[in-house]
Amino acid sequence: MGVSMGAASMWVERWERQQQRYAVDREERFAVIADVTEHLCAGRDRPLLLDLGCGPGSLSARLARRLPHAEIVAVDMDPVLLELGRTHHSDSARYVDAVIGEDGWTDALGLDRPVDAAVTTTALHYLPAPVLLRTYRSLAALLRPGGALVNGDHFPPDGSPCSELTAHVGRRRAERTGAHGREDEDWESWWEAAAADPELTDLFEQRQKNRSSSGNGNRHLSVGAHTRLLRRSGFGHVTPVWQVGDSCVLAALKS
Repeated sequence: MGVSMGAASMWVERWERQQQRYAVDREERFAVIADVTEHLCAGRDRPLLLDLGCGPGSLSARLARRLPHAEIVAVDMDPVLLELGRTHHSDSARYVDAVIGEDGWTDALGLDRPVDAAVTTTALHYLPAPVLLRTYRSLAALLRPGGALVNGDHFPPDGSPCSELTAHVGRRRAERTGAHGREDEDWESWWEAAAADPELTDLFEQRQKNRSSSGNGNRHLSVGAHTRLLRRSGFGHVTPVWQVGDSCVLAALKS
């Protein structure tokens, strides 16, 4: 099921381009997550980072460049994206196949000490709210005191009129930067093209076996709702540290 470096590089580069369509100021969001992580890990010789829903290693690779002495454990359930990450970003992280939120999923991580920071971007919104709460509690148990969960995603604010405003601002920002006007492939066409690559056939067969429905996820949850869930889970301080439209980086510090 191995993938050549040439194929992995091509598919990861195409992934990066199509992802620009969906995250407002994606590179700035990544940079802010790295800023927060760097601050949390200041003075620590070998910080331990956990990348949740890592995909092909986009965030892990950026964190590895910023914190070259960190140990990064990157977890995902998608065999296609994991193998692309293992091949293209092999030096950035240790990649783990696990289903975030399932019973016992943290046992698969093979951690030998508390985590300094758990980071994620556009990944946890697939979890239904009860699973999200359970996941937040699992993460709080993994983190050291003063460690943090840093989550970059699209979070609607409380109240429909405010949600409409933030969504509008995000769309206009994307229009100004050209993200929504790109002629590059989108999410669906990337997956369609990748599925036709003979090097990825076995991985796609495994992906089909692994697929499961997670319902509607938690995209409807506001920043306030996430904050309440996080505080119930052992995170004493929660704050947005960056926001453009409804694209936000939310930092939750463990008490």
